[in-house]
Amino acid sequence: MTPHLLIIPGLGDSGEKHWQSFWLQKFSNSTKVIQDNWNEPQLNEWLDRLDKTIQKTEEPTILVAHSLAVSLVMHWISQNSNPNIVGAMLVAPADVDSPEHTPDFLRHFSPIPTQPVPFPTLVVGTENDTYMSLERAAELANYWGSDFINIGQKGQINSDSNLEYWEEGQNYLQQLISKIKL
Repeated sequence: MTPHLLIIPGLGDSGEKHWQSFWLQKFSNSTKVIQDNWNEPQLNEWLDRLDKTIQKTEEPTILVAHSLAVSLVMHWISQNSNPNIVGAMLVAPADVDSPEHTPDFLRHFSPIPTQPVPFPTLVVGTENDTYMSLERAAELANYWGSDFINIGQKGQINSDSNLEYWEEGQNYLQQLISKIKL
């Protein structure tokens, strides 16, 4: 059985050329968290929307978060639980703790929670992400008890990376699914 995929975009939403949008088209077992304000995110509002969406899940679900949404997911995990959440794929986390890597208006997403996650997780980072150093991404993955994959020079793993269906990412998703006991 393939778990449901809950796609969680970061700042600005995932445009039509973003791999998350392609995955929504490809995977019939996927839905997306829709925020009211994509460009001036408020942590409490985003958390409330994520929690309401998760509380409606009635099947095993993997959270598929990108960039700022990784911090969002970690804040949710630090405050909530739901037995239907069975895994998380955390792609290109934004380092909201770092003024060097993230704009001031996102600082209220800081600090990034660092407690271990109670289900299998995978962090995907790159060597040239402008929002997170590779070393910091690996450090966070270690705190969370996540597997970590460095995919090289793929930037922020966003629309600018031109990944379309991101087949490599689908392989990583399958690796994560194989660790989940359904």
